[in-house]
Amino acid sequence: MTDETVSETTETRNKRGIGAFLRRVAGAFRRGEAVPADTEQTVTVDPPEESELTVAVEREEGTTELEIEVAWPEEAGEIDTNASASKATFELYEDTEGGWRWRLVHDNGNNISDSGQGYASKQKARQGLESVKRTAPGAAVVDQSTEGSVDPKEISEATFELYEDTGGGWRWRLVHDNGNNIANSGQGYASKQKARQGMQSVTENAPGAEVTGAE
Repeated sequence: MTDETVSETTETRNKRGIGAFLRRVAGAFRRGEAVPADTEQTVTVDPPEESELTVAVEREEGTTELEIEVAWPEEAGEIDTNASASKATFELYEDTEGGWRWRLVHDNGNNISDSGQGYASKQKARQGLESVKRTAPGAAVVDQSTEGSVDPKEISEATFELYEDTGGGWRWRLVHDNGNNIANSGQGYASKQKARQGMQSVTENAPGAEVTGAE
C-alpha cells in the first residue's frame, strides 16, 4: 500500500500551548480513549493496547526537531476523520435583555463555562467563544489567593485567574491581555481543586467543541 498523509497541521505555539496539546494527547492515551490528532479534535486515532514509541532529536539545515512518533499495524487501530473528541458543546443564545451569550455545556449536562456578559450581536458572541477556543489551552493560571502566584508556565494572550468569592466558594475567569473577561466558571466550586478541575475541563474541551445556535 502506498504512503498516505491522512492529517497534518503546522502552527506556531508557545511552550504552554504545546504542553496543553500534549497533555490532551497524553490524557487520551492514559484513559484508553480515541486520541486527537489536531487542535480542533476533528481527526482522532484509536491505537491498539501496545504501540511502538520513537522519540528523536534531529538537526537539519539550521533547524532542530523533536519528533515523537507512535506506530502500529494499520489493521490494529482506527482513524476517524470526522470526529468530535470534545466532550462539550458551545451553546449560543439570546438572553432576556436582547443580548447574545454563550455557555459551554459538558456532555454530562453541567455548564463548565459561560461568557459572563451579553454581546450586542450573535457575531460578537461567536467571536468571543472563538477567542476562548484559541486562548484557553495556552493560558497560564494566576492564583489570587496566594498573592497572585503564577503557575511556572509560558504566558499566552489570556490568563486564568483563580480566586475565592465573597461566599467562600472558588471561581475562575479567563482574562485576555486587553483586559476583557472572555469567560468565567459560571458557578462557585466548593474547593480550589474543583475549580482547577473546571479550568482543565475547559482547556481540554473548548478547542474542539461544536457550536449550536450559530445559524
